[in-house]
Amino acid sequence: MSVDDVTVTEELPEAPPRGRRNAAVTRLRAAWLRFGPALGLYGVVKLVGLAVFLRLLAYSGTYRTNTPRYGGGAKPWDVLGSWDGWWYQDVAAHGYHPALTPMAPLGPFTMEQNSVAFFPLYPGAIRLVSEVTGLGLYGAGMLVSIVSAFVAAAGVYALTEAVTRSRRAGVLAAGLWAVFPASSVQWSVYSEALFTALAVWACYAVVRRRWYLAGVLTLLTGLTRPSAATLIAGVVVAALVALYRARSGGFAGPLFAVASAPLGLLGYMTWVGLELHDFNGYFTLQQQAWAHSFDWGQNAFKSVQGLLLGRYDYLFPYPTEDLVGLAVLMCLPVLVLLLLRLRPPAVLVVYTLGTLALILLSQQMFGTISRFVMPVFPLAIPPALALERLSRAQAVVLLLILGALSGWYGGYAIFNLGVP
Repeated sequence: MSVDDVTVTEELPEAPPRGRRNAAVTRLRAAWLRFGPALGLYGVVKLVGLAVFLRLLAYSGTYRTNTPRYGGGAKPWDVLGSWDGWWYQDVAAHGYHPALTPMAPLGPFTMEQNSVAFFPLYPGAIRLVSEVTGLGLYGAGMLVSIVSAFVAAAGVYALTEAVTRSRRAGVLAAGLWAVFPASSVQWSVYSEALFTALAVWACYAVVRRRWYLAGVLTLLTGLTRPSAATLIAGVVVAALVALYRARSGGFAGPLFAVASAPLGLLGYMTWVGLELHDFNGYFTLQQQAWAHSFDWGQNAFKSVQGLLLGRYDYLFPYPTEDLVGLAVLMCLPVLVLLLLRLRPPAVLVVYTLGTLALILLSQQMFGTISRFVMPVFPLAIPPALALERLSRAQAVVLLLILGALSGWYGGYAIFNLGVP
């Protein structure tokens, strides 16, 4: 055997890694072919909206006079890290300080605020990304949100395609999610994009009966936002239905989903209760720190009444933002009826109706209805089917126009004329 033969023999084991690389490239190419159109449309529409939003901020100049914590900063884009973004960065930097801090009285309320109202997964991701990449907390928060938003858009596409059996409807639904009310929050230091990414893929996992994945993703939503309660309910209902219909075998997956789905939310709320020495601590915090409570819709009714009559005598009035919220509220019944007409999977029905019920039956700033509706991605399905009737060029032009308008109603109106 020659020296050349030995050399060739020693180099042969390198072939399998090359084969694995080729397989990975093939999978990435397939993923791009599947999700590329939806992500491209989403990204372009969002960039148009962001450009309009930042231009409006620069034109008004109010960001220069507002404090960095409340809609201000050195540059227009600094506004995207203010309001709740300030709290998320504070938690990422210093962790939680579970003690109610008295603040100046606000109307009839004596406000006491606390960082534990902001669930841990998103600030934890900010801190991790900051340490790994060297970015500051603001940059890390924006990176987490933007990546999460694209993952969510891919999920909106996949879920819509699975429910409607239409690839084109899925692409259009991703584009429509880019122009949802409060859409600017998707690319800001807020947790909505991360929550939506987890929630939409959890719903997709349920539709595809991947119960273990659904349970884990739903658990993570419970560590992201309190509205995970409605997703938990949807996953549990869908799993129980699957168990009821099962004739033999197939019990382990649905049972895992039922058991695991609530753990994140229950675990965090239990921790808050222990830290505040009050097992009702989270709800006490919401009422005392943020004036949020379950009031069976009294505040929403009074706010709508005041807006319709031109009387701003309700809780925390912000006229422009509230009018946007009122327009959203008027659209909801139509969108919900059109969604139910499609007979979607139970998980989507429970998640959608439950989230809207929480929004309308709770006391909070009325204008925030826009932001709280933004993660209700199933509402994009009916208009996506309607847009299918347009030509491709017509649909794209319409979405670009809506993208430009969203820079105002989904960005400037809430960040600069109200409270996001």
